[in-house]
Amino acid sequence: MKKILPFLFSFLSLIAFSQQIVSFENVLNDKINIRAIELYDNKVWYSGTDSKFGYVDLKNTKNQKQIRLSEKKLQFRTLAQDKKSFYAINIESPAYFFKIDKEKLSYEIVFTDTVKTAFYDALHFMDGKYGLSFSDPEENLNLKIAVLLPEKKIYDFFHTGFTNHDRIKLNKGEAAFAASNTNISSYNKTVWIATGGKASRIFKMRDLSWEVFSTPFIQGESSQGIYSIDFADEKFGVAVGGDYTKQEANINNIATTNDGGETWQIQASGKNAGYMTCVKIKPDSKGKEMVAVGDQHISYSSDFGKTWKKISDEKGFYVCKWVDKDSVVFAGKDKISVMKLKF
Repeated sequence: MKKILPFLFSFLSLIAFSQQIVSFENVLNDKINIRAIELYDNKVWYSGTDSKFGYVDLKNTKNQKQIRLSEKKLQFRTLAQDKKSFYAINIESPAYFFKIDKEKLSYEIVFTDTVKTAFYDALHFMDGKYGLSFSDPEENLNLKIAVLLPEKKIYDFFHTGFTNHDRIKLNKGEAAFAASNTNISSYNKTVWIATGGKASRIFKMRDLSWEVFSTPFIQGESSQGIYSIDFADEKFGVAVGGDYTKQEANINNIATTNDGGETWQIQASGKNAGYMTCVKIKPDSKGKEMVAVGDQHISYSSDFGKTWKKISDEKGFYVCKWVDKDSVVFAGKDKISVMKLKF
């Protein structure tokens, strides 16, 4: 009986995957690269290349609107929101912090970072109240965080509020990837930031104090490391990534944590579809189910990230978000699509 049970569970798992049906609907086709999306008012909102910002109505995909936030050809790889506005920061210096009104779509630049090394990798709002953005470091290698406090109209670098911010430094050659606006994650009042390059680590903020933890993730080269993280609660989280110059490589490119990011366990090493730029845990699954996307594939896990199944060979997607329990929106090179999952 003991020998039969493992076989039976494996067989049932195989049936579940074989019964999975995946369908795609393209809802936007345009000459644009999109690496950041938000969901609001039944619409998927996006920012991208050529200063483009816009939305597609998921209930009526013919209802679309796109504007340009600048006459310059800025590249946006960040997008976040509070109750009244969206926020986007372009990569490369000078970095302009744009605020876009949700109702009028009017916009303004609320802060500009002119430091030559400015390169903002992600922007994330905590409880819709204040935003955190992470930039490549300056020469002193200090952790460089921009804090947005819209209600107080403060958009600036904020050091004094963190008890040990200036003592947390990046290693030389360590930074983050502006791949999908998802190297920052939060749950309640805890924030995690993932890095890559010469070192792939986790920076954790709780009670306004920072800690840093090493990971067993692939690292050492500028193209290697964690590209995306997501947390189901204050304890369980997942990280994905790899090496964008070797996208088929699948060693030490997925890891999970059960203690809030202090220690990480490599999962499915050598047994996954390779490089990934974004991972999202299915809402209300407590971390059991998740989807991840890379330039060359879409993959799915139903056992807390321990094993993965490639469910699509669709190419050119960089970022994803769950719309509901049965559908995920993807964006990337020249398109936005909605994937339906059925079992």
